[in-house]
Amino acid sequence: MRLLHTSDWHLGRSFHGVGMLEAQRNFVDQLVLLVEAKAVDVVLIAGDVYDRALPGLDVVRLLDDALVRITQAGASVVLTSGNHDSAIRLGFASRLLERGGVHLRTRVEELDVPVVLPVGAEGNNLGHVAIYGIPYLEPRLVAERLGVDNASHFDVTQEAVERIRRDVEHRREAGPVYPVVLAHTFASGGITSDSERDLSIGGLGAVPLDLFEGFTYTALGHLHGRQELARNVRYSGSPLAYSFSEAKHHKGAWLVDIDASGAVEVEEVRWDAPRTLATLRGQLDDLLESPDHAWAEGAYCQVTLTDAQRPAQAMEKVRTRFPDTLVLSFDPQGAEVRTKTSYSNRLAEAEDDLEICCGFLEHVRERAAGDAEEAALRAALEAVRLEEAEL
Repeated sequence: MRLLHTSDWHLGRSFHGVGMLEAQRNFVDQLVLLVEAKAVDVVLIAGDVYDRALPGLDVVRLLDDALVRITQAGASVVLTSGNHDSAIRLGFASRLLERGGVHLRTRVEELDVPVVLPVGAEGNNLGHVAIYGIPYLEPRLVAERLGVDNASHFDVTQEAVERIRRDVEHRREAGPVYPVVLAHTFASGGITSDSERDLSIGGLGAVPLDLFEGFTYTALGHLHGRQELARNVRYSGSPLAYSFSEAKHHKGAWLVDIDASGAVEVEEVRWDAPRTLATLRGQLDDLLESPDHAWAEGAYCQVTLTDAQRPAQAMEKVRTRFPDTLVLSFDPQGAEVRTKTSYSNRLAEAEDDLEICCGFLEHVRERAAGDAEEAALRAALEAVRLEEAEL
């Protein structure tokens, strides 16, 4: 049995205002080619299929197209809902879709109802892989349905896992069963990035890794960096970078082989990124002139300028070399250290109108008025004074 572990597609997401639908179509193309080339039996999607509960029509069409192409390539699909998805909407027509090889696990009541597939040829009695999908469990909404007194991520996840264990034991009375679990959660030991949204305030949503001990394989979703927490417990990560904190990620998935004895072999899969991400830092002149930064000229860029004074028209100048700069920030180095005061205090301390005007400029843009600007302000104030004198 060959599984492809993916998660966090976030279809419909944008990257700092840039639409990513074409990049996501490119990912789907790569995935379908891999399914065909590697004879994948099942594609797993561990939550956050969409980026929002109400996706746009073009986004829904993309998922529809992806599911059709995956099943036409010979693989089944098992997917769960994540904290970005609407479980009810994503789970629509689940019983009908199951006939076509698309198995949706978005309802709490179905988390211990597995997709059961034979290992090897049908009828050889070598055992079965049972794939369970735990949708994202919002404790306040599902605690009562799970019969749990405490509405915490640990408690509801523990109950979900115990229900799965009971079902596995019952099925093993009839022969070998190798359980695979999909879960969209934050397991302790995972490394986060900026584009995930906290599952709970203060990070209290993390669940201990040992909850998943004893399963043949656990396919986790939610964290966007692909990582191995234990030999058979892994995050696939997102197929595309959704924040600059993911610039150094090698996006991909896990190809998981389970043999007739339940032994597991896991192979790394990588997706080609349509655009490079660059995080650049330095003084403006150096960034514009140094050949060391030539590689970033065609990348999506996040630039931090360290000039002591904030350069005028900074974004326009940066984009002359790095046209796809999406984020520009300032971290002055070597500037005179000044005690920060409120603007109202600065007004009270100003000695004349010119100082008020120059102070306002510096306050809103973090750069002092230049000589030409100060001269223009002085001339304007003088013109006002003369006009008032004539009244």
